[in-house]
Amino acid sequence: MPPKVELHPYLTLQELKVRYRQATSISEARRWQLLHLVAQNWTIKRAAQAVDLNYDYAKEIVRRYNQKGPEAIASRTCQHKVSARSLLTAEQQQELQQLLQQAAADGEEWSGPKVAQWIAEKTGRSHVWPQRGWDYLRRLNNGNQPN
Repeated sequence: MPPKVELHPYLTLQELKVRYRQATSISEARRWQLLHLVAQNWTIKRAAQAVDLNYDYAKEIVRRYNQKGPEAIASRTCQHKVSARSLLTAEQQQELQQLLQQAAADGEEWSGPKVAQWIAEKTGRSHVWPQRGWDYLRRLNNGNQPN
């Protein structure tokens, strides 16, 4: 089992959560989500898988945060942009976007885990991380802020 790493206590667990929820880009949100998970004693490998980041890149994010603090994450430029693999085709994204205009199957609002479950069912995947569902929810929800 990979060793767990400790983050320098620049921000509390709640502050890390606020940072990833208020991030202005999906890329930045993933970096903050990664740090939030690592702060909860996840291994870097497991956290990287959860937010769909390359393991080596995830280690770099943690190292940079521990060395330079939150500014190293928030002020990240696009010089090392990592593009996410799309889980859905354009047609599936359109279908999901239409579904998001209605209540979810349980009659409640859509959430990241609900969207992830829909993606898993639609694509035949055994598992889709809730963070990926949240990414699609945020991107396709026409600017409405997801929960």
